Amino acid sequence: MEKIQILEQIAPFNLLEQSVLMEIRPKIKEKTFAKGSFFFKQGDAALRTLFIIIDGVAEIIVRNEKGVESVVGLRRPYDIFGETVLLTEKNYPASARAVTECTCLLLDRDTFDSLLHQSREFSGFFSRLITDRLRDMFEEVVKEQSYDAYGMDAQPFRKRVCDVMTSPVITCRENDLVTTAARILTKNRISSLVVVDRLNKPVGMVTETDLVARILTRGDCSVGETEVREIMTPNPISLSSDAFFYQALLTMVKNKVKQLPVIEDNTLLGIVTLRDLVQSRSTGAITTVSNIESETTIEGLKKSSNGIDSVLKALIAEKASSREICEVMTELYDRLTKKVIEISEKQMVAEGFGPPPVDYCWITMGSSGRKEQINRTDQDNGIIYDDSNPAKLKEAEEYFSALAAKIVDGLYQVGFALCKGNVMATNPQWRRPYKDWVSTLAYWVREPHSEMLRNFTIFLDFRPVYGSWDLANKLKHAVIRMIQDNPIVLHFLTRDDLAHGVPLGFFKQFITARSKDHKGEINIKESALVHIVDCIRIFSIRDGISETNTFLRICLLTDNKTLPKDDAEFIEAAYETLLTFRNRENLRKASIGLEPDNYLNPYKLSKREQAVLKEAFQAIDRLQSFTGSYFRVEGF
Repeated sequence: MEKIQILEQIAPFNLLEQSVLMEIRPKIKEKTFAKGSFFFKQGDAALRTLFIIIDGVAEIIVRNEKGVESVVGLRRPYDIFGETVLLTEKNYPASARAVTECTCLLLDRDTFDSLLHQSREFSGFFSRLITDRLRDMFEEVVKEQSYDAYGMDAQPFRKRVCDVMTSPVITCRENDLVTTAARILTKNRISSLVVVDRLNKPVGMVTETDLVARILTRGDCSVGETEVREIMTPNPISLSSDAFFYQALLTMVKNKVKQLPVIEDNTLLGIVTLRDLVQSRSTGAITTVSNIESETTIEGLKKSSNGIDSVLKALIAEKASSREICEVMTELYDRLTKKVIEISEKQMVAEGFGPPPVDYCWITMGSSGRKEQINRTDQDNGIIYDDSNPAKLKEAEEYFSALAAKIVDGLYQVGFALCKGNVMATNPQWRRPYKDWVSTLAYWVREPHSEMLRNFTIFLDFRPVYGSWDLANKLKHAVIRMIQDNPIVLHFLTRDDLAHGVPLGFFKQFITARSKDHKGEINIKESALVHIVDCIRIFSIRDGISETNTFLRICLLTDNKTLPKDDAEFIEAAYETLLTFRNRENLRKASIGLEPDNYLNPYKLSKREQAVLKEAFQAIDRLQSFTGSYFRVEGF
């Protein structure tokens, strides 16, 4: 394609008149970079060149003070890079390397300057781009901390998939015979093949398991005539090349697969396997997941679950965001919980109780319900069971009472403490038939006094973990309708939260605890995080949002225009900041044998961190004021 035609498709060059593009055409150079070669390296002097990729993929790499490299971004066809240094003429703050062979258009600084002066839209585009790119870089690599302080080593949980994937990929075609696919697998000593069509576009996956399960067990004589398309798994789960290591591991765990094709724009770039992940780091996390899945006793599960703590430490050591950590840990804790329930159900059968007499759903609440549980904290759980057959109600209650006792004890054995407030399925108040739940919730909505508000607040973040999700979803929709029909309860929920504010004085000084055990400290959870959770929950219920995760609630409230975008970004950043401070301090205490209790001494933070903490508190103060005003709480 001619240079001008290419530029006409790339922002912001598409803002320029064609006559201007024709004028600069002779000054635009074209150059091809070999796979693995560098465009420039971190610390190099400015080349006074803007790079525009027209074919291939490049990666942006940052090396920290310890010499450890991190891939912080990818540039694909029609992307530009090098603009920051082009404008500042400082040394390159990062390296750029060709992941594949890359062809680029090169624009020199003098020509670039002339375009900036000719078009306000063109220059405005680069001002915004530089700001966004620097912010992304800051979030990726800045704020380095000492791993030694937490007694752990950095591990590549945050490596990119492009760093560990295998490329090129061994493939077969969808019209190949299965015997051909089997020979390819055997010859290359691999367990899976990506299936491509005649245009080499990925259309499926075929594994050794597919051959055994779908062919060899047929027992007929048509094996030699069967094509791969008949037995392959179509539209396989895949990743993009800029996905993180932890996302690859999480995807494999969720979907119980051992290989994932890496696909960009319907083009097969590589494949990442469980073996790749094992070879790229210590096997702790992968072994933990595998062991949890294979255990058949609570005692065995207790031993296997200890590895989860190592996963948490590794994620924090590698500066994974709190949101990323919550996602990984939630998946691991959910798998642990499901396994405890499966083992408990088998114990019930072995003891003569038989299988569950009716459908039921195990629900989790609190931070676990919001998918924000990082450490194994107190249990908050319950049971909803079907009551459509009244004749089975007594049998069901006796069965689930016994089952709940086994599950709660099993969770305790694997590290989830018993709830001090007795919010557990062993308590009949949190183990009810569906219609009983509906009538109880209706009472809580009509009579929102202090004890009811506490129970209601805990319940409102519930989500299903095991069993009949239909029961949980039906109850979720029922309670949302109740509240929307009786919106006064939102006023009481708001008033309850606003009874306490953030720990900042009139002159923005920290207000710390005076108790003997925590003098000079602040409880980040009770004094700050809970206010964001409460206010965001209240608005979400008003809008009929069934999602429980605070980050996702904020996103949906922004989409609904309930929260102004700028305020939402401020609140989200504050929540992320507070979670980070809490998680870091809790981990530090655990590493020296102290109980993680959500307290921290703000004056032991750096000056910059103190300023960030105060900003987060002020964001909460604004959110509380906005919520109080909206729901007409006196004094707001």
